[in-house]
Amino acid sequence: MDQFPSHWVEFLGKNNLAGLSFCIPEENDQSGIGADLKLFSLEDAVQEANDFYPGIAAYPSGYIPVAICLVGSGDPYFIRSTDNVPGPLYRIYHDSCTESGLDKNAVEVVLQSYPDLLSYIEA
Repeated sequence: MDQFPSHWVEFLGKNNLAGLSFCIPEENDQSGIGADLKLFSLEDAVQEANDFYPGIAAYPSGYIPVAICLVGSGDPYFIRSTDNVPGPLYRIYHDSCTESGLDKNAVEVVLQSYPDLLSYIEA
């Protein structure tokens, strides 16, 4: 991973969010299924992008891994380096990526603006 977007690094640091968990109810998740996730540390994000699918396939398309699902699927969540700041939070399913690349039809918007995560911090 060449460089982490400075706006995300600032967001994490300013709010002390690395490693925190969030629960987004179905009615607030743009994809309609709800989300329980934990934000990656920068080191974990780099590992997801370099060593695991879907990160390996998603990163070349501008998706930066930022969180992991806590309810069993392990599907990671992403921001996109090419989005306006602040941009959406995306979910990309493991089975949407292969060695041949990312199935862009399997990318779902969870939140329209990633700072909205602050409303869903779990105690």
